[in-house]
Amino acid sequence: MRHDGRRPDELRELDIVHDYLEQPHGSVLYAQGKTIVLCTATVEEGVPRWLARSGRGWMTAEYAMLPASTGERTQRAVSRGRPDGRTVEIQRLIGRALRSVCDFQALGERTLWLDCDVLQADGGTRCASITGAWIAARRALDRFGLSKALSGSIAAVSVGIVEGEAVLDLDYVEDSSAETDMNVVMTGDGRLVEVQATAERDPFSRELLDALLDLAGGGIGELTSAQAEAADAPAE
Repeated sequence: MRHDGRRPDELRELDIVHDYLEQPHGSVLYAQGKTIVLCTATVEEGVPRWLARSGRGWMTAEYAMLPASTGERTQRAVSRGRPDGRTVEIQRLIGRALRSVCDFQALGERTLWLDCDVLQADGGTRCASITGAWIAARRALDRFGLSKALSGSIAAVSVGIVEGEAVLDLDYVEDSSAETDMNVVMTGDGRLVEVQATAERDPFSRELLDALLDLAGGGIGELTSAQAEAADAPAE
């Protein structure tokens, strides 16, 4: 058993509140354990200049951690003058992940903005942002009759080796002490979009990589089911 009582292959408890905000076209308050992310999606007419008159749309993401989300206040990007490297990396990852299942021709010359704001961080914020952003995107596109613009689902989960054991969905305590940690972004039908893996101590084998990917695949399956339930729920 892990420090929080979970099995090695068990996700943290999910709590998904769709239509959490009234103003955005799509929104979800996505909680995975103690990590809580507010994801919103906004459909905007028009595309970047380099896509004008192409008949194709665009999707982009922004990510931020609220100042007190980690327990110690950090400066907002606007106060620093620019986002830090980690923030830029994560928002690019979110954009890449969601674009991998977007049919830009079906979207037309519109831009889908995805905004992910971490309210509370306890590990796995980038994975939670990707999983929650897909729900917000689906609900936003459905409002405009553009559901075909999402050709499939996308979700993300962390896996790693903690105290010699392969575990799913690491919280901060586990992530900070993991011998190996990995973030896996995968479509609902099991295709890989991105794998970010790091050996924090000893190098790991190909066999271990495959075992971790299999573990992640099981978690993605559960997340995909939860996503579908939240995305298809009637508007409130």
